[in-house]
Amino acid sequence: MEPWHGIARASDCATLKLNNSWELSESEKHRILHHLMARSFCLISLLILSLGFNPCTALSWKNDRSVEDGIQACKPYPHPFTLCKSEAEAFGYPCEDHKVTTEDGYILSLKRIPHGPSTGDNSTDNENTRPPVLLFHGLMVDGISWLLGTPKQSLGFILVDGGFDVWIANTRGTNSSRNHTSLSPKNPAYWDWSWDEIAAYDLPAVLQFVYDHTGGQKVHYIGHSLGTLIILAAFSERKLLHLVRSAALLCPIAYLDRTKSKLSRVVAKIFLADAAHFLGWHEFNPFGLVAREILLTVCGNPEVDCHDVFSALAGPDCCLNATSTCAFLEHAIQSTSVRNLVHLSQMVRHKGIRRYDYGNAKANMKHYNQTRPPLYNLSTIPTHVPMLLMHGGQDFLGDVPDTRHLLKTLVRNHDKDNIEVLYVPDYAHADFVIGFNAPELVYGPMVDFFQRH
Repeated sequence: MEPWHGIARASDCATLKLNNSWELSESEKHRILHHLMARSFCLISLLILSLGFNPCTALSWKNDRSVEDGIQACKPYPHPFTLCKSEAEAFGYPCEDHKVTTEDGYILSLKRIPHGPSTGDNSTDNENTRPPVLLFHGLMVDGISWLLGTPKQSLGFILVDGGFDVWIANTRGTNSSRNHTSLSPKNPAYWDWSWDEIAAYDLPAVLQFVYDHTGGQKVHYIGHSLGTLIILAAFSERKLLHLVRSAALLCPIAYLDRTKSKLSRVVAKIFLADAAHFLGWHEFNPFGLVAREILLTVCGNPEVDCHDVFSALAGPDCCLNATSTCAFLEHAIQSTSVRNLVHLSQMVRHKGIRRYDYGNAKANMKHYNQTRPPLYNLSTIPTHVPMLLMHGGQDFLGDVPDTRHLLKTLVRNHDKDNIEVLYVPDYAHADFVIGFNAPELVYGPMVDFFQRH
């Protein structure tokens, strides 16, 4: 087998007649794009992976349908959609917007709902008597995903009404967290990060801010998907333990090498950082023109089921309704870095959880002083940390085999009074955040867990 089997070969790239500076014009990039689309599934698979997090994008672009068959197309919102004004304040909840600067210069938006509506009995509580809870979103979404339903449906509101001081994070690169002390998002250096940096910089900066602004109270943590991976990575290095009171992990993502998603596995096998950087891509915007063009091409391939891309990648969600799904598609989908996608693909290809692999021994030696990226050893997570892990039987990303691997790693030595597991057989990836029955199946037990710890 040729060493470049499945992607564009070096000889193919030579025919593109690139200039020596590797600075490509937009027309050159599109010409190369078409060349690679004809010769390679590498970049196409990258975009399928990313666009798979949007269950209706393929439909809306291909045939003007935006939710599953039988549900009407999503209607555009006539006004800007913001977490505080459009969601929290619309239901009478006070909402604050704080700015947190990370050690590496990213300026993050951190939202706070300190108490319930002014007409509610809980509005008179002293804010510093309420236990703080931090919600951390997953990949290519932002914090608004926690508030897309009514106060009876959305986890953020349910926690406020349950007596908590709610803080909602937004990672670097999302719409409300695109500022930096010296870099612009147009600068490739701005996007030079993966989830390693989110765990090392965003997470501690936000947690420390919440701790400092709530009278030194330790914080209950809730993460979904990528938001679980970063806290596990930090705990494995015995970091942030002095700030976290307990952790609830929805669809925990750690080991990915046995994922049930065939599309994800194909993507991982043929996705290389070189291909994306070859085109000068640093930010990946799921709604960008290049993404649209490639998706339209992919949907013309009879082997690709564009009518159910999300289910093929993340599992068949059982319990979504049209209102929350449309709101999610309209407002929650966000950019991430290409390097972040590369890092996740590396985790599917290889066993274990390692830092970002720079692709060769010399580069790794420069960054890590060793030829291979260091491991995050989850077996070293302190056994006294209260943890609640919640996963679904239909989730293809936080799939059952990989989650069982994680549970065996954690439960084997963990204090049995400080670890609990909730399994929802019918749930897939998005059900845990916007499922219509999540308040009963997931959020209620979570609040009970926090109250016991």
